[in-house]
Amino acid sequence: MLRIAVPNKGSLSEEAAGILREAGYAGRRDTRELVLLDADNGVEFFFLRPRDIAVYVGSGTLDVGITGRDLLLDSRADAEEVMALAFGASTFRFAARPGTVESVEQIDGHRVATSYPGLLEDHLERLGVDAEVVHLDGAVETAVQLGVADVIADVVSTGTTLRTAGLQVFGDPILESEAVLVRRRDAASTPELDVLVRRLQGVLVARQYVMLDYDVRVELVEQACAITPGLESPTVSPLHDREWVAVRAMVPRARTNQVMDELYEMGARAILVTTIHACRI
Repeated sequence: MLRIAVPNKGSLSEEAAGILREAGYAGRRDTRELVLLDADNGVEFFFLRPRDIAVYVGSGTLDVGITGRDLLLDSRADAEEVMALAFGASTFRFAARPGTVESVEQIDGHRVATSYPGLLEDHLERLGVDAEVVHLDGAVETAVQLGVADVIADVVSTGTTLRTAGLQVFGDPILESEAVLVRRRDAASTPELDVLVRRLQGVLVARQYVMLDYDVRVELVEQACAITPGLESPTVSPLHDREWVAVRAMVPRARTNQVMDELYEMGARAILVTTIHACRI
């Protein structure tokens, strides 16, 4: 039985539930459920605070878990990233009042407020910067205004919240984070974990691609296949009219309409797009 830790609340929880559901696993019907047995797939889900998941996995209490890369590194748990899951993206940056601290080197000797002390301390150590880390729970944008810190290290998306607080970002990003699957460091792989990874990889590929079908004249096949090479090679099938063939290939979802336009201009017809729900590559 594979024991999987899943975020209990927030957007990370919703996204994790979605990708697991698409991968064929059972989902809880009541958000108050803390444990869910999926006997058909040989797994048991434990719904925990996202910040605690790496700790449980690193200690060996649970086999694998879904959490943020930022939370994994901040926990300093004996756990490692297995694969990125392409959701829950965030960027961590330094910010300060304009004209005060404007480079990472200038942080030396100052106070830096953050909700991720472990992550920040390790980053400053790698940079050789000696600064006082002030640990705050929750939002840290007001730390400078209230005199608690000189600099903050926090999640930045558009930067609007920081500008409202009179702050501006500086330096390179501390971390580009997203949701990740984690397991205990150096833990041996198991058949159940291999299945989980393959299923999740299948969902990620399915989200990135669509299936494209179209008809094209025989003399244009090579030109058409150059537009839709597929992952390995497109499928080309004969039609009743021997002057035409049917072509099927996976194409990047983000380029679907551009590819359809190119094919139509080239002479392809009956161009159809189908969503891929899951796959194994």
